[in-house]
Amino acid sequence: MIKMETVLTILKEDQNLQQATDPADLKNLVFDQITYDSREVSATSLFFAKGLSFKKEFLEKAINTGLKTYISQVDYKVGIPVILVKDIKQAMSLIAMEFYGHPEEKLKLLAFTGTKGKTTAAYFAYHILKENHKPAMLSTMNTTLDGTHFFKSTLTTPESLDLFSMMAQAVKNGMTHLIMEVSSQAYLVKRVYGLSFDVGVFLNISPDHIGPIEHPNFEDYFYHKRLLMDNSRAVIVNAGMDHFDTVAKQVADKDHDFYGKNSDNQIVDSQAFDFTASGKIAGQYDLQLIGHFNQENALAAGLACLRLGASLTDIHAGIAKTSVPGRMEVLTQRNGAKVFVDYAHNGDSLEKLLSVVAEHQTGLNILILGSTGNKAESRRADFGRLIQNRPELHVILTADDPNREDPQKIAQEIASYVDRPLEIIVDREEAIKKALTMTSGPTDAVIIAGKGADAYQIVNDEKLAYAGDLPIASLYL
Repeated sequence: MIKMETVLTILKEDQNLQQATDPADLKNLVFDQITYDSREVSATSLFFAKGLSFKKEFLEKAINTGLKTYISQVDYKVGIPVILVKDIKQAMSLIAMEFYGHPEEKLKLLAFTGTKGKTTAAYFAYHILKENHKPAMLSTMNTTLDGTHFFKSTLTTPESLDLFSMMAQAVKNGMTHLIMEVSSQAYLVKRVYGLSFDVGVFLNISPDHIGPIEHPNFEDYFYHKRLLMDNSRAVIVNAGMDHFDTVAKQVADKDHDFYGKNSDNQIVDSQAFDFTASGKIAGQYDLQLIGHFNQENALAAGLACLRLGASLTDIHAGIAKTSVPGRMEVLTQRNGAKVFVDYAHNGDSLEKLLSVVAEHQTGLNILILGSTGNKAESRRADFGRLIQNRPELHVILTADDPNREDPQKIAQEIASYVDRPLEIIVDREEAIKKALTMTSGPTDAVIIAGKGADAYQIVNDEKLAYAGDLPIASLYL
């Protein structure tokens, strides 16, 4: 429940209120629901009219179901009072905090940001904290608010109204901690406006999410990534990341730990399925995920969880138990060849994936790869240059969430950066089937990159059913 008086006070204190029509009966309103979905409103709803695609007709239909007022950056002149604000997203976040009783104050909050590794690090943290605490998790792959039931999130970081609703449910379920992935978009569109984290972790940075509907350039992307550092009480930062000096200066006056190359907390010995760390969580760790970058994700998660009440025993046990759907999942063909399924979906993460596989699979390596449509167009050039620099790879280009673009043309754009012929099989299942017929023995590998555990293809703004890379590969072993 929230009173109109409280809503107006919040907006005024945030210097966000432009104008409020305030007849006598409006100031006494009490709302038992907040929503941005016009199909859900009632007479006691506080409605947020947001988004570039919002239409006046949505509001008119809501009024027919009893809506008495709304918050907006635009006065749609529909005959009911409007609360005009400068920034609808700021208003949503702060009002949601209050409406749900400030659940962020009742949980220990851990956030991960980075171009890659957020989901893997979040899973490591979840399993570490699960040893002796009750963590909830908001992840790209799976979200759980009770530690028992899991569901797929639509956004890496939920819209603020949904985020605080989820937090409140986690509190109600008795959870003690919340682990989140916080994207640059979350700060760009203010999904976490006004929220402070107990620990924020910066894993890495490389150019990504640059395009017409995302960030205009790398500088803007990096700036929004770094906002997590400003909004965290303590921070963990990868000392080996690009542009580390910039971040190190930013956090110099904060409680912090650095990890990785040239820091006290680093991996001093790395094997396929174990590593030895120095520093605050020194020791030998077993894990199920291969790759030095996964070991560094585990190290980052361990350092973060240490600050949130985890013991070294918890950290050892949690790291050993962690597996991640769609992250370095491995199958073995009847001929002994390996099949790797991984979510690597930008140039940097794909390069690391290919390097790890090449360490262990010295025969023919076959890469199945696509690129998303209508977003992150810069990845296509990155993929093309990467393939060009790895002439030993056999590459099959295929569809990966083409959306409103032609997947054949996306594949051809990637291929345009390569001076050797590449195979294009748009049907992803056919591409996987073909690749699995090309291996001959235990040193060979098929690398299926991009979709991870996603069980859909995005086509023309719709999620169409897709069995998933791992289940499909399992059919043709």
